[in-house]
Amino acid sequence: MNNVTPLRSKVGDTEKITINLGYVDLGQIDLMVQEGFYSNRTDFIRTAIRNQLATHADVVKQTMTRKTLELGLRHYSRQDLEAVQRAGEKLHIQVVGLATIGSDVSVELALATIEAIHVLGVLQASSELKSALAARIY
Repeated sequence: MNNVTPLRSKVGDTEKITINLGYVDLGQIDLMVQEGFYSNRTDFIRTAIRNQLATHADVVKQTMTRKTLELGLRHYSRQDLEAVQRAGEKLHIQVVGLATIGSDVSVELALATIEAIHVLGVLQASSELKSALAARIY
């Protein structure tokens, strides 16, 4: 049941965000792009974010260990949840990245096996499952 996959930045594996920048900051980014340091604004922003994450990597690792967070892509299939149910256990899902719950997972099975969900990133599940589990998602 430990099917965690490391994150890689692929076009299909990204989440769009919106940020507001001051005119001067934006102009400086455009200058860096114009001078050939970066291919476009997105390249600059991704590089800046990766540099900040690298700078704080030790803190991130320590926090993930302390909070027992899984990093990467984590999928919970119907079979995974049925195994948890047979064992008489409940899941505390804690993921940094992307957590998905299989489309064949029923609301009843999810409610019987998922105690709590904490995802820093994206949770992909049917709207029906998200609605049923809303009180357990934080």
